[in-house]
Amino acid sequence: MIFKLGQKILFQGDSITDAGRVCDDPAGLGVGYAMMAASRLQALRPELGLTFLNRGISGNRAVDLAARWREDCLDLKPDWVSILIGVNDCWRRYDCGDATTAEDFERHYREILESSRARGIGIIVCEPFVLPCPPDREAWREDLDPKIHVARKLAREFASLLVPFDGIFAARSVVRPPDFWAADGVHPSAAGHALMADAWIAAAASGEAAAK
Repeated sequence: MIFKLGQKILFQGDSITDAGRVCDDPAGLGVGYAMMAASRLQALRPELGLTFLNRGISGNRAVDLAARWREDCLDLKPDWVSILIGVNDCWRRYDCGDATTAEDFERHYREILESSRARGIGIIVCEPFVLPCPPDREAWREDLDPKIHVARKLAREFASLLVPFDGIFAARSVVRPPDFWAADGVHPSAAGHALMADAWIAAAASGEAAAK
């Protein structure tokens, strides 16, 4: 297990991570993969005494994470931060014409990773993803795929773990149709969130990087 006794793990991202959490409750984890992963890991390894926090905010892009990173990450002093960001950087191009280039996405993402590494925070990078439902989501690949490659590149440079959500959903969509996992191609169903939680725990369980 990559996590050590008494460590604090922070989930960060957009609505997929937010998952309906109550923002007035500092300990609230929402009802999605972050809550599922935290609950299962605490049940599997109660002796570790891990603490989990969620600061995902619906609608966020990489630039939004960068703007609030001190307050919503560094000041919380986590031992680890898990980051899932990127689909809104893609989505805003198609719903309101506000595109984020891959270069800008990388610049903002790199900023938060550099500041986290400087504080000795362990980093888990999660791939952004989109499923091909409804059919217009297929066109998003042109915009999202370069951002997925940015996430992978930055994971190689900064992270201890990469959780390949896009590939995992693609694989499972062979077993059940994509809309079983995420009806709008972006926001997972309960089964989709459970799949993400399982993948996240599997990555943490197989990780060999040393905690700080």
